[in-house]
Amino acid sequence: MSWGRIIGGGIVAGIVTFLADFVQHGLILGPAYAKYPVFTQTAANPGWFAFVSISIGICVAILFAKTRRSWAAGWKGGAAFGFFFGLATFFAGFYNPLVLEGFPYHLAWCWGGVGMIDALLGGAVLGAIVPRD
Repeated sequence: MSWGRIIGGGIVAGIVTFLADFVQHGLILGPAYAKYPVFTQTAANPGWFAFVSISIGICVAILFAKTRRSWAAGWKGGAAFGFFFGLATFFAGFYNPLVLEGFPYHLAWCWGGVGMIDALLGGAVLGAIVPRD
């Protein structure tokens, strides 16, 4: 295992998912969030979002590297990994309507879709960067 490529891939995947989240949550879903009282808190520093995305990217890159031989070579193998990773996390979004008063159920589906897009993009990046031994 090439730790440099794994960490580098995780950083790049984290940046890609951060940018995808900015577009999806900030630009596409942003107006919808303004309609619901559950989203009235003060906005956080975007640097924290980038830090968390990169941290998650590195952790997922390690998981991907540990299972790399199970996936096809190149970005397609990474995207397959991303699909299953995204599928596993898709339904975690349905926790929010159960515990956050005013969280609309349909946004759980939107967040699941956003998470799936993130996982596919991040997986494809990892597949392109982390070699299959």
